[in-house]
Amino acid sequence: MTQVTTVTQITPLVLQMSPAVEMTDDQFFEFCQLNRDLRIERTAKGELIIMSPTGSETGNRNFDLIVQLGLWVRQDGTGIGFDSSAGFTLPNGATKSSDAAWIKLTRWNNIPPEQRVKFAPICPDFVVELRSPSDTLQPLKDKLQEYIDNGALLGWLIDRKNRKVYIYRPQQDIETLDHPSTLSGESLLPGFVLDLSTIW
Repeated sequence: MTQVTTVTQITPLVLQMSPAVEMTDDQFFEFCQLNRDLRIERTAKGELIIMSPTGSETGNRNFDLIVQLGLWVRQDGTGIGFDSSAGFTLPNGATKSSDAAWIKLTRWNNIPPEQRVKFAPICPDFVVELRSPSDTLQPLKDKLQEYIDNGALLGWLIDRKNRKVYIYRPQQDIETLDHPSTLSGESLLPGFVLDLSTIW
């Protein structure tokens, strides 16, 4: 007898707090520290987006992605990498975290050390979002576009459910790849090739 598993798509909870409550950057950071079991982001309008942790399988695939990126980062030495627990305050005021990110070392070193401890005021140069089975696609597409609009130079949205990859670049149309076996870091991350065989 075949067992069928149904995965329900979950829409993140959005709390509209402004103008009733407005948190400073420091207060928002402390709020996130008090609620470590949740993934919390803040929109440019001050709304809080609250998401539950990912499922175990997605966490495993994201770990593999981080390992591959991390090995390249260590060998290349021109930037630093981040996992999904790192948050960044974008130029538009939103605070976001991606499943993986990379920032050029020259840009990172320009941020005062005391600002790096919290949600650093910088948009990563490169970001990756890995869609879990419960994620709806459009909010992830909007998030990748927001990164590009705020200064990211390359973004990958990996849709495991449909085996597609959406590639975002500044001032270019979104490129869609059907079930690619690898992804290239292009000129931004020279020599980095993500093997998708363990991600799918």
